[in-house]
Order: sequence, then C-alpha cells, then structure tokens
Amino acid sequence: MSWYPAFEAAAEAAVHRLGPSHLRVLADRLGGGWPEQALRHAVPVPGFADAAGAVLAAQHASGMSPVEAAAYLRGLAAGHAQRSAEVRIESVWSGPSTHPVPVRSTAQVLVELVGEARGELLLMTYSATPYQPLLTALAAAVTRGVRVTVVVETRDGAGGALQGTEPAAAFGTVPGVKLWHWPKEQRAEHPAKMHAKIAVADRRVLLVSSANLTQSGVNRNIEAGLLVRGGTAPQRAAEHIAELQSRGVLTRLRNAGQGW
Repeated sequence: MSWYPAFEAAAEAAVHRLGPSHLRVLADRLGGGWPEQALRHAVPVPGFADAAGAVLAAQHASGMSPVEAAAYLRGLAAGHAQRSAEVRIESVWSGPSTHPVPVRSTAQVLVELVGEARGELLLMTYSATPYQPLLTALAAAVTRGVRVTVVVETRDGAGGALQGTEPAAAFGTVPGVKLWHWPKEQRAEHPAKMHAKIAVADRRVLLVSSANLTQSGVNRNIEAGLLVRGGTAPQRAAEHIAELQSRGVLTRLRNAGQGW
C-alpha cells in the first residue's frame, strides 16, 4: 500500500497533463529548493501552474520532504518517458468492414479514446452533428474532471460551405465542454477553413482522421485515420493547439443568442 496516495495521484495526473519532460523540470526545481510561486511557473505553458500546484499541495499535505517528492517525480517522469518512446500506430476506418482484413472502426476508437482521458481531452472537427455515443462519453469525461476542449469550424468561417446548424451546437447538451474556433480575422488568407479532425487524450494518445464528428463521418462514410499511442506526436499536437490558443489564433466561442 502506498504511504502517499494523494501525492502519487497528483503526480500521475501531472505527468499525463504535462508530459515527462515538464514534470522533470518541476522535480529539479523542487529538489533545488525553489520557492513555491516560482515552482508553479517554472514552465510557461498552459496548465503547468495548476498541475504543479496540485502536486505541491499534495506534497505538503503528505508531509513529504522536497527531496523525497523530487525523487519520486523524477522516477515517474523517467518511467513515462520510456513508455512514451514505444510508439504504436493503428489504422482506423469508418464505413463498410471486410472480414479478411479486420480493422477497428472510427466510432469505436473515438469513444474509447474519450473514455481513456483522465486529465485533458482535445477534439478538433470541421463539421459536427449530435452523435449520442460520443456525447455520452464526453459527459462522463467532464464528470470525472477531464478538461474537455472542442475546436470547431463555424458557418461564417466556412464561407457558406457548411449548411444547417452550427457545428458547435452538437455539443450543447454537455455542460463543461469548452468550445473554441478560428475567427475569420485571424485567417491571413481567404478562403481558409478550420479543417483538422483530431482527438488527443492526456497528450499521450492521438487520433488523426478524415472523419468529421458526425454520424456520417464516424460510421457511414469511408473515412481513414491513424491512432498513435506513445512518442511525441500526441504531446506535440496538444502543445500546438495550446500555443494557438495562447496567441489568440484560436479563441473561445460563445453563444450569440442564435446558434453559437
């Protein structure tokens, strides 16, 4: 049985959110005796201060010394770094299946990826319509404390290429989902579309697909994608989105009274 379960839980959440390299920075600073305020801002990336604060609060509550805590964090970072170096890539398909060549479906993989997330979940899609298995999985993720971000295109941004309800409305039944978009004024050239379709769980699992988050995209159309576990691709994708957000290229999408 662990002597410090709360600290271990906070450290595990931090490494999933920040990645092993940033956790190692926190460990080095903590072991070096940095003051708490400086520790919280040792790495200027979104989410670092919150994750570091949770680790430090758990360390203080457990009575662990900074040296003990730093040693644990270094070991945890090393273990995750080694695991992350093992990259697994799997093909994922929507549409008709073939028995001689078994492949996993986009719908199944997407819902499983959302179910795996414990700290952070990022989705990007051009078009979106309500797909109940995904909405149910997103609601469960929010309930267990996952920070869920969805970046969508807008009808205005698509320049008339999207018809019907705003894509953002597909997620309106899930309180806690943070919606973002790419404002037209941030697009250097016109026409330009927010056409990415990806999902990232805890910066360690990445799904890149041609499928939009629609019933047709994940089930009916023939769509292809890759599921990447480990390596740097999942973390880099999440970091790229975070950087676009911090620079104002992506901004929060707020309900304007009609649609979103």
